[in-house]
Amino acid sequence: MTRIALIHALSHSVAPVNAAFERDWPEAVRMNLLDDSLSADLARGGRGLDAAMHERFQRLAQYAVDTGAKGILFTCSAFGPCIEAVAQRHAGIPVLKPNEAMVAEAAQGQGKLGLIATFAATLVSMPPEFPPGIALEPMLAEGALDALNAGDTQRHDALIAAQAAALRERGCTRIALAQFSMARARAACEAASGLPVLTTVDSAVRALRLRTDQALR
Repeated sequence: MTRIALIHALSHSVAPVNAAFERDWPEAVRMNLLDDSLSADLARGGRGLDAAMHERFQRLAQYAVDTGAKGILFTCSAFGPCIEAVAQRHAGIPVLKPNEAMVAEAAQGQGKLGLIATFAATLVSMPPEFPPGIALEPMLAEGALDALNAGDTQRHDALIAAQAAALRERGCTRIALAQFSMARARAACEAASGLPVLTTVDSAVRALRLRTDQALR
């Protein structure tokens, strides 16, 4: 059995990725590591992804490796440089940023891509990960994360879907939901915009399974 570590900085990311694994890779043995202080500290600290934050990610990854994980998927998209450093240290196993598989899929499409996030820091860290040739239109769904934290999933989805519709009016031909916690709003976004919608969750599970299988051969 292949053990996969899922490392979360938001509690809302846990359910979507585990649901995707149940659907697309049920035989994987999952371990979920949650440190919800990561996103909170980043949001209020004003220090960005400093050395201390990098060290926290290294320790989480090392713990996962020590338990026998054969692959690591980080599920919060605001920590790209920290995850890249982990991947360099643990080059012998697949280490994925939450959005890299979706970025690769988006690079194969045509037209302007609307990128929606509910966590403002994500719209700082994520756009540089896209190839230069992709036209991006970033959009923050203000209030959506607060609604999700309050348990109002209907308002969360509606606020994201409203931004998807607005992005269509700005000339976007497809939509990407930047965070794992947003995957639940995919259907609402498709209905509101009439556009195809990519999610980081589904892309990440497909890519991790492929890379892990290749690494274990």
